[in-house]
Amino acid sequence: MRSLTVDVIKQAFLQTPAEKLHKKLYAAICNCILEGSLRPAARMPPTRDLANELSLSRNTVLRVYEQLQAEGYISTRTSSGTFVTESVLDNLNTQAARTVPATVPEDRASLSLRCLELLENASASPAQWGDFIPGVPDVESFPHRTFKKIYDRVARRPNPEYLTYDAASGLEELKSALSDYLRTARGVKCTTDQILITEGIHQALDLVTRTLCDPGDNAWIEEPGYWGIKNILRMNAVNISALDVDDQGLMPQANADEKPKLIFVTPSHQYPLGSVMSLPRRQLLLSQAREFQSWIVEDDYDSEFRFSGQPIPSLQGLEENSPVIYIGTFSKTLYPALRLGYVVLPNVLAAPLKKVHNELYRSGHQVIQAALAEFIREGYYAAHIRKMRQLYSKRRNQLVELIKRHLGEEYLGYYNSNAGLHLIIQLPAAADDIHIAKLANVEGILVRPLSRYYFNAQKSKGLLVGFASVQDDNMLPSFLRLVKTIKYKAY
Repeated sequence: MRSLTVDVIKQAFLQTPAEKLHKKLYAAICNCILEGSLRPAARMPPTRDLANELSLSRNTVLRVYEQLQAEGYISTRTSSGTFVTESVLDNLNTQAARTVPATVPEDRASLSLRCLELLENASASPAQWGDFIPGVPDVESFPHRTFKKIYDRVARRPNPEYLTYDAASGLEELKSALSDYLRTARGVKCTTDQILITEGIHQALDLVTRTLCDPGDNAWIEEPGYWGIKNILRMNAVNISALDVDDQGLMPQANADEKPKLIFVTPSHQYPLGSVMSLPRRQLLLSQAREFQSWIVEDDYDSEFRFSGQPIPSLQGLEENSPVIYIGTFSKTLYPALRLGYVVLPNVLAAPLKKVHNELYRSGHQVIQAALAEFIREGYYAAHIRKMRQLYSKRRNQLVELIKRHLGEEYLGYYNSNAGLHLIIQLPAAADDIHIAKLANVEGILVRPLSRYYFNAQKSKGLLVGFASVQDDNMLPSFLRLVKTIKYKAY
């Protein structure tokens, strides 16, 4: 006589994803018991009957039954047959109560307070390529073939030290090429011994913060300013004082309650507003840093791209032995995935920070560093920057005209310096720039809300609109979609 349990098991067996037959049958019977299709004390079908119905060998069914019995799902009664264990669900519930940890609370209390604060303020975009994304260069215009030829030449017979751990905080050839370039192009006063190669600006900022600040120390940042600095300071338990920015750059506090250990600035092209720090303001900041015994951290992230007038020299090179830590990156001049940046350290800091860098980060990529050194030495780096400066200037002018024509001149940012890789679209105070940015992002327009760059309660509303990576034929249609979002969906 056909058993009802056979039908129940067969249906579950057919619905279980295909895998090895014994695992499939085991999963099907377990699910039937746990879901209640096979109730406690229910008689299991004989192994021969179940094997015939499922077209399996009897040995396969016997193997599964043995496993189920060993785990307490079923039990055998002499001369009576095999049954679902009467207390199976109770036993499983008791076991779960013993072994399953308590549900993690929604506030993620197992994470550190510093981590929770960072998560609350996380600002990294999940998408890093799209129209109008700020801070990303035109990676398609990079001379990939030229760089690949150099890389292949280096990689064909690499020096053994290129293939092991980096114990010198960067390849000597790259540091030498960089020191020559920085002295000429940026007015930086340095030797190769002062240069430390990092994996981008974030690592440089983290290194400087960890080595020069203790928890509870104070740091000055620009208001508004780069979100990455704020999050690194949060993770290192450093107190933040956000100082306003005007058309001359950061406005230092004459009588600070808490003297800062670090002062973070972007003097050549303030991020994100775009003002340039004036000479009197630079001299004042250097004077205050000496008075407070503070270090100025100069982030020179995109100074190569100034489209009119002379390049703005670095703050670091303004005085001999200045209290300035100079940070730069290849992410803006070449491409972000290269993950190469650099720090020019005052002589007194060079040896200890290099040792800490080696202990914490264990850098590598020496083959790429060697190729980049040749790329710079052979003149390709300077030529690429000249080419991109012309291209970005053209795209910036195009974007400015589009803003004036379709939104109005009042939408241009307050500090309209002719430099960088992005512009600010200034929005009315009542606008919700975060909402506008979200709507635009959904349509592939990767602008960022200006208000997210503020630390204090008072915030200006606007959008950071990158122009470097937007292809010429995409500029107009993408901008018109952005205009539609601003005008019709945001108020």
